[in-house]
Amino acid sequence: MHRMKGGAPIRAGFDEVSGNVIDLAVGHGPRVVQGRKSHGIAVNGSVPGPLIRLREGQDVRFNVTNNLPEDTSIHWHGLLVPFHMDGVPGISFPGIHPGQTFAYQFPIRQAGTYWYHSHSGLQEQQGHYGPLIIDPAGSEPVAYDRDYILLLSDYTPLHPHAIMDRLRKGEGYFNYQQTSWSDDYPLSAEDRRMWGQMRMPATDIADVTGSTYTYLANGRGPEEGLEYLFRAGERIRLRIINGSAMTFFNLRIPGLPMTLIAADGQNVRPVEVDEFQIGTAETYDVIVEPRAEEAYAIVAESMDRSGMALAMLASRPGARAAVPALRDPPLLNMGDMGMNHGDMGGGGGHSMDGMSMRDTALLPPDVKLGPGIDMVSMAPVDKLGDPGLGLRDVDHRVLNYRMLAALEPNADTRTPSRLLELHLTGNMERYMWSFDGEMYSAVSDVPIRFAWNERVRVKLVNNTMMAHPIHLHGMFFELVNGAEAAHQPRKNIVIVQPGASAQFDLTANEPGDWAFHCHLLYHMHGGMMQTVTVMGPESAK
Repeated sequence: MHRMKGGAPIRAGFDEVSGNVIDLAVGHGPRVVQGRKSHGIAVNGSVPGPLIRLREGQDVRFNVTNNLPEDTSIHWHGLLVPFHMDGVPGISFPGIHPGQTFAYQFPIRQAGTYWYHSHSGLQEQQGHYGPLIIDPAGSEPVAYDRDYILLLSDYTPLHPHAIMDRLRKGEGYFNYQQTSWSDDYPLSAEDRRMWGQMRMPATDIADVTGSTYTYLANGRGPEEGLEYLFRAGERIRLRIINGSAMTFFNLRIPGLPMTLIAADGQNVRPVEVDEFQIGTAETYDVIVEPRAEEAYAIVAESMDRSGMALAMLASRPGARAAVPALRDPPLLNMGDMGMNHGDMGGGGGHSMDGMSMRDTALLPPDVKLGPGIDMVSMAPVDKLGDPGLGLRDVDHRVLNYRMLAALEPNADTRTPSRLLELHLTGNMERYMWSFDGEMYSAVSDVPIRFAWNERVRVKLVNNTMMAHPIHLHGMFFELVNGAEAAHQPRKNIVIVQPGASAQFDLTANEPGDWAFHCHLLYHMHGGMMQTVTVMGPESAK
């Protein structure tokens, strides 16, 4: 297959492919979103790439051809696969070279809503991602009349390496919501002095914002009219996938409650909410039952409120609901710095005397100190009950992780035999990100080792002022969220809130080398990644 000169124009939206043998081609070409042009990367000529629809229990072979002038890869996010089919260059395979076809082959061992994306360079930002749905071998646990996919993502006409370069020169480059002495943010003079002492703004919510991003729904901008048809009284399943590079979305459908039925592809006990935060790479399935209205707006606001992705539930083609204005940007607070409100007298007027956000004496000895760490949370606490920035004070029902419980009981409820504590560390100004102060490098990497079938509790401590969606490849873990062990929710991504900790239990029963990383693309690229090695069953003999 010859390489396209300049490439054919990339289409928005996606076709569907299925079967036991599926051909996928990764190529490049011009892309236009709401009049903004760029050069993109696409699978089978579209962004998102085609919807891959499979059935639990089948075998599948993907023939992936690389028509790019650089290496590429596909990672099957959330799928249980042999490690050499996981698609991470440098960890599980060498990557797919220009002009080469690589055959991924594996059995489908699960059902649910997943997605796929490149794990090479920054290609995911350029359009290399798509939805992946697996229908169960048996019946679905809930009934519905229509099944729709909403894949959220972020588009920029800038080359991703230009974004990374600007973040390294000044991480506030894309933040047009900086605080100043004359703005109208609800901050006291004392608050402003305190943030000034720490050399960071209270509005530092997202590294890359609507100043360059257009937020997309199934590849379409908010003005490009994505709609889902319905009839009043139908039950509609919406499979919501956050396929963005860097964006957390707060999603709501004004006037319509959502019943959440699955998280990261795994069934949960149904829970009704009015809004939820979806971190980068998470998936949530919801059931909605539109009634009398002609249309409902599906509003996915970026967490820093610099823009939104938008789609319409429409009773007839062209029907539209009112779109709410963007809400005011949220502000970081003391809790986001790992300070316990109780210890600091509750509300405002906190004094920074005797405190430092850079007190490395608070870190355990196995965290490597150096220029990679410029912030240390003082007293991180478990915040799985935190609905996320911007959603703490809304007057409707908002999801938090403590509300999730697995629908089917977990297979392994053993008490973990050890605790592994990992610190999420960073230097915002230099844009360096790491685990335990160690930035990832495939050459010198010392893996995190798990014995075969060992049960481990992992505690992630976020010493930074940013939320990190931490993703483990190859396995699901159970969030330690207060549910009884048999029904702790299974996930493969956990958002660790700023200045907070989060714990999960893991059964190490998928042998091989697996990536473990922050799913914010520029954080992973900036060093926040590790390799997890699970020993094979023969090692237990």
